[in-house]
Amino acid sequence: MPKDTRAAAHKRAREKAQQARQKEKQQRRLEAKERKGSGDAPGEDPDIAGILPGPQPRPDWLEDVEPEEAEPER
Repeated sequence: MPKDTRAAAHKRAREKAQQARQKEKQQRRLEAKERKGSGDAPGEDPDIAGILPGPQPRPDWLEDVEPEEAEPER
């Protein structure tokens, strides 16, 4: 009995397409790793860079506001 050559060719085409997708995905991963690695100094979080431990200075917009007198709760 002869094998179905169309099915075999279709399977090979699917496997080649899958391999191509895997190569593209691997390339994107490497590019993302390079972009991520070329950032700021390691160990320093950019969100908290420059903040010192302890009480922080009052923001400028709060300087003009006088604190409200707290009424004692009964």
